[in-house]
Amino acid sequence: MARSVLLRYDRVRDAELLLMPERAVLLSREGGRILRLCDGRRTLTGIIAELARTYPDAPLDKDVPDFLTRIRTEGWLR
Repeated sequence: MARSVLLRYDRVRDAELLLMPERAVLLSREGGRILRLCDGRRTLTGIIAELARTYPDAPLDKDVPDFLTRIRTEGWLR
């Protein structure tokens, strides 16, 4: 994550949030799961492999890179 961005689980909303100065972004359950897997140890291939266990029929090879590109474009992920 970028230095000014925190990924937090909000129990009230039962959702993952990206918290930034003066801004919060509500993530989908899947988006939060993807970002939780971005721990600096896993590669993109490893993240997709981990998600494939839960979502075997999802088009992860396209969706995960697209999601991460959007998050990087926003400056929320380094």
